[in-house]
Parts: sequence; structure tokens; C-alpha cells
Amino acid sequence: MRVPHADALARAERFMLLNGRLIDRHRFTLHFRGGPAAPVVAALRAYENPDGGYGHALEPDLRGAGSQPVPAQHALQFLHEAGADRDPAVDRVAGYLASITRDGGGVPFALPTVRDAPHGPWWQTPDDPPASINPTATLAGMLHRAGSAHPWLAQATAFCWRHLEDFDTEPGPYDVLAILMFLDHVPDRDRAEAAFTRVRDALAAAAHSDHQDVLDFAPAPGGHGRRLYADDVIDARLDALIDDQADDGGWDIAFPSWTPVTRPEWRGFVTVERLLTLRAYGRLKP
Repeated sequence: MRVPHADALARAERFMLLNGRLIDRHRFTLHFRGGPAAPVVAALRAYENPDGGYGHALEPDLRGAGSQPVPAQHALQFLHEAGADRDPAVDRVAGYLASITRDGGGVPFALPTVRDAPHGPWWQTPDDPPASINPTATLAGMLHRAGSAHPWLAQATAFCWRHLEDFDTEPGPYDVLAILMFLDHVPDRDRAEAAFTRVRDALAAAAHSDHQDVLDFAPAPGGHGRRLYADDVIDARLDALIDDQADDGGWDIAFPSWTPVTRPEWRGFVTVERLLTLRAYGRLKP
């Protein structure tokens, strides 16, 4: 089993100091240098809006201040990493989601206010966007993981179950990521297992794209995403991930940067993610 070179973490740390956002530098320190969690939560506060949602380029390709659904999932991820699932910000996120929920219980991929500020050209939405499994399932899964009891979660969970029961359209890769997060954390484990068995082949067929890797769908050994791939596929991708560490110490992104700042911002985020994956699979030495 291959492992990164002994100086991989030191090189990544230097990369983060030179390129990473403050919040991602704090995440690196928390996960790999034994640092405190409080700075992660404190840095996240700067991205929060009075409505309980998040903007201000927490999702680097959305440069505006206004709240959007997808940045909320970044916020829930960072709060979870910081051991802050009981932080009041979690319920504030759920309250924001309730305020933008469409008929049926889900939230849109993006709101029309995305047009109010610079954004990646792939962030498009109609004037009256419908509820979407992406990001509703991701957000519901993360809130279940956090142990939330907010009323929004019940209707969002029902929306996700209906989607999985009427699985008559081919999912996109981001839909697959959302569904996997939901199935990993929804409390009804028997129903989750039955749903995964029913849709596994469709998920596996869609779990690829030009800018997503096997390990994006299976970032840790214990999730449903890991069950989409054979052992040798995972092992080969972990070997490749080790080789993908760039000379500057970071990992790069596989999608376009439409304005200069987004590439280093995303690379800092991705570098922490890649290191977490290597550690989850036992490839990263302390």
C-alpha cells in the first residue's frame, strides 16, 4: 500500500499558508495539526447572512453576498468538522431553507438572485426554479447527521424519499453526490438500504464526470459511495491521488476558473478534502 511522502503534510501546509482562505487554513490546522475548532466556526460567521443562509463566496463560484442553497451545505460541512452540530447556526440554516422551499418540500439548486452578482457561468436558473434533489438531499443528509429536529427536515426528507421511489430519470453526477449524502445519514436505515439496492446501478452509471473523481463519490470507506466501486478501483485512485499532489504542495481542481481568485480558493478547499480522504483510507501518516 502506497502512502504519501513523509513531507506531504508540510508541503500542503506551506501551500495553504500561501494560497488558502482563512477558513480552509483553520480547517487544515484543526484536522492535521491538532488545532482548536473554534477558529473554524469563527471564520464561518463572516459568511453568514441575517436570514440564516450563507453567501460572500463561501461557495467560491458565487461571488455575491446573498444567500443561496449550495453555500449552506458548505456551512453545515464546516460546522460538522468543527464538532459544532449543536451550534445555533445549524437551526438558522434550516430556517433559511424553510423560507425558500418549493411545493413538495425541496429547495432549488439556485435562486434567481444568483444573477445579482458575478458568478460562474454554469450557475443558471429559471425565474421560478423548482425544487431539486441537488442540493435538497445533501442538505437533508447533513441536517440528519447533525441531529437537527427542525420542522423543515421532515418535509425535505419526504421529498427525497419520493424522488428515490420515482427514480425514472437518469441522475447527474451532482444528484448522485446528494443522494449518497442523504442515504448515508437518514435515520431510517432499513429504508435507506432498500433504496440504495434499488438505485445502485443507476448511481454507479452516473458517478463520473470530467471534473469529479471516484473518490469524490467515495471519500471515506464507510459510506454508500464506497459500495459503488471494486477494491482495486479505489486502491488505484488512492495511488493516483498521492501522485496528484502538485509541486507547490496542493491539489488542483479539474474544472475551469472563470476569474483568477477562484482557483486558489478552490484549491485550498480541495487540498484539505484530499488529505482527509487519504487519512480516511489509512494512507496518510500522522
